[in-house]
Amino acid sequence: MESTVAVCNLNHSFGQGTLRKPVLNDVNLDIYPGEIVILTGPSGSGKTTLLSLIGGLRSVQEGSLKVLGRELRGINKGQLTKVRNNIGFIFQHHNLLKCLSAYGNVRMSLKLHPEIPKKEHRQRVVTTLQAVGLSDKVDSYPANLSGGQQQRVAIARALVAQPKLLLADEPTASLDSKTGRDVVDIIQRLAKEEGCSVLLVTHDNRILDIADRIVHMEDGRIQRQ
Repeated sequence: MESTVAVCNLNHSFGQGTLRKPVLNDVNLDIYPGEIVILTGPSGSGKTTLLSLIGGLRSVQEGSLKVLGRELRGINKGQLTKVRNNIGFIFQHHNLLKCLSAYGNVRMSLKLHPEIPKKEHRQRVVTTLQAVGLSDKVDSYPANLSGGQQQRVAIARALVAQPKLLLADEPTASLDSKTGRDVVDIIQRLAKEEGCSVLLVTHDNRILDIADRIVHMEDGRIQRQ
């Protein structure tokens, strides 16, 4: 089975010259279709940097990083956009647009997919919001939603186009235990039913049970997996 993500001898640094600081050191990691990998480690260990590189949010400096069979090192902008369109992102802060309803925020993701007919947008969005428990909040605006409900909208936005890879950075950090459990159950269902690969960064020990594999990072290196 071909891996969704293949990281080989990846190095990354911030700064230049005497201020240059290594952040990732010789990182190797493979993630396969339908697999949930949880990335743990102390703050500053390189977890979020690795996540952002895999998501194409930073440029690869040294080593090889393949996502969905495409090498990201040296990739051009058009090819990178195609790769990103198959990735769903869930961040700790939901980053919803206040001027759009839950429906409008989720539909934004579908606008990146011209292959999905516009006539299907409404049904897709509503179905996805139902899946995250927001069937009665489709037309509500962020100001009228709780923090947990806003995070569910952000998750629906990440899932609506049925991505092949889901990257989640501390998705339960601002949620109570019940809402956090609901969120990871949704993620787990996506992985198992749709064959989506999941890489999830967390400090939340309550959700480690959903992982097929737990990878621990320290000082920019993978210590165990």
